[in-house]
Amino acid sequence: MSLYAYSLLSILGINIMLAVSLNMISGLCGQFSLGHGAFYGAGAYAAALCATAGYSVPVSLLTGIVVGGVLGFVVGSASVRLRDDFLAVTTIGVSFLFVGFVRKQHWLGAEMGLSKIPASGFGPDGNAIMILIFAAATIAFSLYLNRSWMGFAFRAVADDEQAARTIAIPASTYKLVAFAIGCAIAGLAGGLYTYFTQFIVPDSFGFILSVTLMAMVVIGGTGSTWGVVAAAIILTLLPEAFRFINDYRLLIYGGLLMLVMRFAPGGLAGVVGSLTRRLRRV
Repeated sequence: MSLYAYSLLSILGINIMLAVSLNMISGLCGQFSLGHGAFYGAGAYAAALCATAGYSVPVSLLTGIVVGGVLGFVVGSASVRLRDDFLAVTTIGVSFLFVGFVRKQHWLGAEMGLSKIPASGFGPDGNAIMILIFAAATIAFSLYLNRSWMGFAFRAVADDEQAARTIAIPASTYKLVAFAIGCAIAGLAGGLYTYFTQFIVPDSFGFILSVTLMAMVVIGGTGSTWGVVAAAIILTLLPEAFRFINDYRLLIYGGLLMLVMRFAPGGLAGVVGSLTRRLRRV
């Protein structure tokens, strides 16, 4: 395989991890977050600093997980009582705050970012395999979570917080847990991205990325792991297959979101489910 193919597989795996982790927050637990890029970036910078200091790949990735999860826990604790548009605005603020903070910190490279990050030592093919393994593990964990008692609690909170509390489900606690788990996985994806590029800049983790990830979740079908995976694959490969539309990517994503919300609120998962039910009736 070519270097381009390995790079594309790496980006695809990272996007799948980010979209599935955001789906745990927004799809399963009903928290509309538009700041996922900030937690991704926090994990990337944490892993980059560890790698530059000479720590091993596992330690650097673990640091990215911890930093992403802790930051998610802090933000989740501050916004756990917020809902819908209030939560969305708060997480947008977190996204801009993160990028603005990094741009002013010279020890984080400021506007120029961090470069000359040590390689993982696995090579392009090894990096791609490592990322795809973590992406597969993220999918498997999401599927397990969906079928577990915790997944039931998440969906109950997403459907109706008051009703969830009446059956002894502490809504605030589960919302916080979902936020922390999703952000920890985003931090891991950030660490993998660091070793993939060996160069990171603040703008890679800005608001545009967060909107793109939310588009993957909505188009795939909120709450559906496989639907979100399919949307992540499509929205990652589409600009690569049609390079001439790359400059209009956000316009296309916005148009797709409008069409999905208008004609297929359940996303790709809802469309597939509807077709399956119709075929069974025939």
